[in-house]
Formats: sequence, C-alpha cells, structure tokens
Amino acid sequence: MPGPVFLDGDRVTLRPIEEEDLEFLQTQVNDSRIWRPIGRSRPVNREQEREFFENDVCGDDTVVLLIVDDSTPVGTVGLHSFDREARNAELGYWIAPEHHERGYGTDAVERVVRYAFDQLGLHRISARVFAFNEPSRRLLESVDFTQEGVHRDVEFVDGEYHDAYWYGLLEDEWRQK
Repeated sequence: MPGPVFLDGDRVTLRPIEEEDLEFLQTQVNDSRIWRPIGRSRPVNREQEREFFENDVCGDDTVVLLIVDDSTPVGTVGLHSFDREARNAELGYWIAPEHHERGYGTDAVERVVRYAFDQLGLHRISARVFAFNEPSRRLLESVDFTQEGVHRDVEFVDGEYHDAYWYGLLEDEWRQK
C-alpha cells in the first residue's frame, strides 16, 4: 500500500488514504464486525466507497487517515464535524477485526489526539460509541476521554435501537496527564 507517513505511532503509522486503499476500506465496512459498531445498516458498493473517498477523505472538512502496521492496512482514524469557531471536532475510528486487541486503535487515537491539540489547535474532541461496544468504550477511557452522557435509542442497527455514549476530552485535561 503506497503513501507517505503522516504521523508515526509506537505500533502503527498513520498515512493519507489513497485510491489504492478503497478495496480494503469497502471490504472492511461491509464486514458486520465493523458496520454494526460504527452504526451502518446498509452495504457499501464500490461507487459509494469512491464517493466517501472523494467527498470526505479528499475534502477540507475532515482528517481521515489509514492506520498501517508496516505495510498492512489495519483500520482508519479521523476527525470530522469540525466547528472551527468553537475549536472542536468529533473523533471516529475502526480497526479490522483480524487486528483487534493489538493496541493499534489506542496508538492511532493517541496520535490523532496529539495532532488535534498540538497542530490543529482544537480545544475539545468528542466521540460516540454504542453501549454494546465495550472495547471501544475502554479504548476512549484509556486515552482519558470522559463519558459525558447517553443518547437513548439513537440509532437503529441490526434490527434494534441502541444507546450511544458520548465522550469528550478537553485540551487542558489532556495536557495535565
């Protein structure tokens, strides 16, 4: 997989997503172990994945990076829903199931948080995770995010409604650790 390193981590590197990565992305987001936890309920075809690439990845309103172990893509991490005036954004990520429990997500999130506060000048980062996604909740808490609230029955995924927990991390809290 081509592409220059953008951020180095302890376990992974983060690099820009390239067109050559679209097949990996499409395959992964159609895996139920990915689409359920990120709240998708419909399949993604090649054209939809290309639209995501052109509109979100290549847009100026997001930062979306591929998480790579050596040359193997293992997931994505990014910031979206930027509010430049309030200096905040929302964090999102997923790790391919065969790469779970190796610390890749934690390493990637730590790097993006540092980038968001040090380089983008953000004041606050938020994240949301479904109540059933305990590993993601633990990941956020391990990086010092605080659970701030719950949106009850906010998404209909896999035939039922699910609660989403909202987390937040403020720059000064992060710098104090």
